[in-house]
Amino acid sequence: MTTLAIPDLAGKAVLVTGASTGIGAALARAYAAQKCRVALHFNASRAPAETVAGSIRDGGGEVFLVQGDFSKPADVERVVEESANHFGRLDGLVNNAGGMLGRVAFADQDEAHYDAVMDLNARSVLTASRKAIPWLKRQGGFIINTTSIAARNGAGGGAGLYGSSKAFVSNVTRGMAKELIGFGIRVNAVAPGTILTPFHERYSNAEQIKAMVATIPQGRAGTPEDCVGAYLFLSSDLLSGYIIGQVIEVNGGQLMP
Repeated sequence: MTTLAIPDLAGKAVLVTGASTGIGAALARAYAAQKCRVALHFNASRAPAETVAGSIRDGGGEVFLVQGDFSKPADVERVVEESANHFGRLDGLVNNAGGMLGRVAFADQDEAHYDAVMDLNARSVLTASRKAIPWLKRQGGFIINTTSIAARNGAGGGAGLYGSSKAFVSNVTRGMAKELIGFGIRVNAVAPGTILTPFHERYSNAEQIKAMVATIPQGRAGTPEDCVGAYLFLSSDLLSGYIIGQVIEVNGGQLMP
């Protein structure tokens, strides 16, 4: 993929959560290619995270690896603080960490499943953003939340609670955008559709993916790299300085709201 330079991103310190694989890994590489200083968060996938970090360093980029379980608020707070302290500043936060945690029908869910899904996908966005705000206020910056096509279509196949947690993220994006723009912090979101990542390798079989692709006018599932441009666009004041509280859908036409 050809990388076009976005001048106002160079030198910015950006924390990408959930960046060891999939969309997060592609974003970490993309920000590094823009000469950003990248904090790369991971949880259990240390080896893939180190591989991504190695590729960034090989390309002359600057990267800081930081581990944390984003189902635990204390870990979320620590990851943000360690990242900002490492660089001495924070210009951008990409709240990308999340997961389905299994396909469970609403009729079969228990309180523990609810807590696990909401803590990872919803609470972590609030906690990370809250810790990042004092740093972002110093010079202005951005927050980009990863939501999902499931936030709009209700998901399916036992993913309904996951979709609901992402709908929470989409609406939090709008509320935060209103509150934070006065401090020079722009908040937006990206909603990927069916993207071939370890997420679907874990939770979707070949038949389910085939059924999803059949609903995509572009005729194929997306790749992590297909999502990168939307995040970079929303990160740049030069390109999107008058855009706040928006959710960019990246789904090959699978949903056209």
